[in-house]
Amino acid sequence: MRRPITLVFVAAAALLAVLMVAHDRIPDALGSGVALDTAAPWLILLVPLLAALALVCRSPAGAAACIAPLLVWAYTFGSWWAPNATAGTPASGTLKVVSQNLFADNTTPVATARALAATGADLIAVQELGGTDRAPVQRILDASYPYREERGTVALWSRYPTSDTTTADVGVGWQRGLRTHVSTPSGDLVVYVVHLPSVRPADTATRNNGLKILSRQLSADPAPHIMVAGDFNTATTDRHWRSFAPGFTDTQPASGAGPGFTWPAAFPLARLDHILQRGLTTAGASVLRIPGPDHRAPTATVAFPRR
Repeated sequence: MRRPITLVFVAAAALLAVLMVAHDRIPDALGSGVALDTAAPWLILLVPLLAALALVCRSPAGAAACIAPLLVWAYTFGSWWAPNATAGTPASGTLKVVSQNLFADNTTPVATARALAATGADLIAVQELGGTDRAPVQRILDASYPYREERGTVALWSRYPTSDTTTADVGVGWQRGLRTHVSTPSGDLVVYVVHLPSVRPADTATRNNGLKILSRQLSADPAPHIMVAGDFNTATTDRHWRSFAPGFTDTQPASGAGPGFTWPAAFPLARLDHILQRGLTTAGASVLRIPGPDHRAPTATVAFPRR
């Protein structure tokens, strides 16, 4: 009687291990694959439940089988906490950037803008700038940052001069992306601020198309030093993230500072907001809880390479 029960628990543990390590190979039927990608890091919560149930059913071998998904989880997601050899040892001229989706229904835009200014960041990238939020956010951030660039519902505030601003295509019919040059004391930097389309039930194609369009633009950009900040609506574990913008480094995993989940703000379950860089050194990264928005704010500190 116990042997069939044990086989059930062994099979369940094996299934969990496979879903953890190969979640991005499960067919994406009506968006279910992308949903599984986002949930993959949280499958670890099922392991102790499975082990406890095995013990209740008097199947110690079934409980022991749960070690396998634990090891697979550590192998697959443990690297998020692995320290980077270069993180924390900036070469020269560090620059701090913070990115925040302001939330279209934000009831406290003044508090949000003040908190962003208080971060002391050199660059503040925002998304969902519009409606009643626009004027108070502009007024407060303009008081601390002399340079502002806007395209549609995205904007960048900078301590340093900006120029040659153009629209960045993110695959939607209105402006949700910009590209600009920032003249920093350490050198010229190209900065993108982007807001990718949302993932909807049974509709991931629009977001996927936006990722492809932006990826091609970033890959073709000849600038030697680039930062990309924004709401990508794409989890770190998303199957489409792995091939996005080859050559760019995601600053959060590069810093070894954990998963850095950003959404939802009250209890983050996924990292939908990212800061990428190319041609720079990642010196650190973190996530901040800013009052008002429904996303948390990723931050990154980068440095120009030694001359």
